Amino acid sequence: MTPDGLERTPGGRPRVTGHASVATDPTTHFRLFSAQDVFGLRRSAQQAATAVALDRQDQVRLATALSELGRDRLGCGELEVTFGLDRADRPTALVVTFSWNGGPPPAQDTLDLVGKLVQVDHQAGTPVSRVVITQPLPAEDTKPDELRNRLADALHGGTRTTEADHLRAQTRDLIATLEETRAQREELRRLNEELEETNRGVLALYSELTQELETTNSGVLALHSELEDKRHQLQEASEAKTRFWTNISHELRTPVNSVVALSRLLLAPGSPPLLGEQLEQVELIASSGQSLLSLVNDLLDVAKAEAGHLDIHPEPVDLRLLVTHLSRLLVSSHGREGVTLATPGLEDLPTLVTDETLLVRILRNVLTNALKFTERGEVNLTVTADPEPTAPAVLFTVTDTGIGIPPEETERVFEAFYQVRGPLQSGRPGTGLGLPYARTLTELLGGSLTLTSQVGAGTRIRIRLPDLAHAYPKQPDAGGTSRDR
Repeated sequence: MTPDGLERTPGGRPRVTGHASVATDPTTHFRLFSAQDVFGLRRSAQQAATAVALDRQDQVRLATALSELGRDRLGCGELEVTFGLDRADRPTALVVTFSWNGGPPPAQDTLDLVGKLVQVDHQAGTPVSRVVITQPLPAEDTKPDELRNRLADALHGGTRTTEADHLRAQTRDLIATLEETRAQREELRRLNEELEETNRGVLALYSELTQELETTNSGVLALHSELEDKRHQLQEASEAKTRFWTNISHELRTPVNSVVALSRLLLAPGSPPLLGEQLEQVELIASSGQSLLSLVNDLLDVAKAEAGHLDIHPEPVDLRLLVTHLSRLLVSSHGREGVTLATPGLEDLPTLVTDETLLVRILRNVLTNALKFTERGEVNLTVTADPEPTAPAVLFTVTDTGIGIPPEETERVFEAFYQVRGPLQSGRPGTGLGLPYARTLTELLGGSLTLTSQVGAGTRIRIRLPDLAHAYPKQPDAGGTSRDR
């Protein structure tokens, strides 16, 4: 046994043995008999830690842990300490094993203290007990053989360690730790200053963004207020337009009704006979008056619909009578030579509950428009039940072989008073209210009106009206409405 406590071979090298606690890599071991050996153990721990390239803090932790555990185990039988590497091919940790035969187990306080510094594993056994300390190695490219040689050389010799040497080593370690702590404190102070500077920048940016946000919010509020004012102005203008249409329609209806009534009176069989030219003139007055009355009534209904004052009176509709009535009315008033109005058969028509007066006006406007712009061919009306199972509805489809509508105009024809300009439309009088009026009434009844057209090939209008049997309760018809004509 040498003065530093290491058992050595005759050649002076530390004795290397295999140990079950360590993998196949050979380890260096020595026994502990006295406090002097514990001082040597601390010194050997520092040398081993330096050899395997542990940093200063890990060196101090390992040396402190081994010396504390060594003092706790002094007095145990056959107490020895083994240094080694965990693997032979590619070591990843330095392993130090305390083994003894008999004696009390390590104090829990000691194990707790050592566990705060390094990885520790207590293996109680009979008769041999062990405490295995594992210190991970830093990642480096050192070859395993070179690392083992460095560890053996570090533990090879060494000088006798006294208590004074041990105290001086502890003092050096403490000074080094204090220096490192001071450096860390300075680094922490510098980082705190940088963080405070960053915080000041963040606060300045936050203040700037907050100010910009407040300015933006003020602008948004001002814009919202302006938009609200514009909305009120538009609403007032719309109400004024509705009032104008309503008032002018009412004002026009009285003289127009008088013209129509007087012309009918002159044409009545009991009236004095008219000469040929007089008869033609009176008939022209009656026809013009009736057209003007229809226009005034349409204007009044549009105004009421936009204002939400046009009431709906759903009731079962006899589609056979309705189709027959429309066919006779349109053929007599709007029919032309070379154009045929085709209507569906009267035996297969579906049932429908809706406002009959509004339905008549929808179909009359759509069919009149189709007849007006069809020079030759056919205007066809079909009435079928909607095949969609979602809700009961009836489809009215009007197809003509007329002049058609350009693609860019198919949506604009639903604007009030808009008429497609071009040579195909010249010579055909109208107000531009027919299709907008029909769509407005269709939507009022909960339906939809769509249009597809091709220039020179004709137009197809599809009207879908839901069955209102369960949508409205039965109400008595209010007298005096614009539909009582």
